[in-house]
Amino acid sequence: MSILNITVFLSSSAFLFYGINCLSSKKMTQEFIRFGLDTQKRLLTGYFQLLGSLGLVFGYFLLPDLVFIASAGLTLLMLLGFLVRIKIRDSLLQSLPSLVFALINLYICFEYYDRLSLV
Repeated sequence: MSILNITVFLSSSAFLFYGINCLSSKKMTQEFIRFGLDTQKRLLTGYFQLLGSLGLVFGYFLLPDLVFIASAGLTLLMLLGFLVRIKIRDSLLQSLPSLVFALINLYICFEYYDRLSLV
C-alpha cells in the first residue's frame, strides 16, 4: 500500500470519527463554545467532515475527481480550524492536529490533481 493510499484512508477514518463526534458529543459542543462558534457552525463543521470523509472513500474507489474535491475541502476546513485555534490562543500542541490534517489533505489534493478528468 502506498503512502498516498494510507493518507487517504487515515484522513477518511479520522474525519468520519470527528464528524460523528462533532454532531453528537457533548465534549465537542463545549469545545465549539470555547472556540466562540455557535451550534449551527458546529453542525455544519460535522457535516462537512462527514462529507469529506465519504468523498475520500467513494472517490478512491469510484471517482478520483471526488478525492480531489473532498481533500481540497478538508484542507480548507482544517486551515480554518487552525486559525480559530490560533485566534483563541490555544497552545501549539492543541493547534497542531488541525495543521497536520490540513497538510495531509493538501498532499492528497496535489497528488490527485494530475488524475483529474478535467486536466
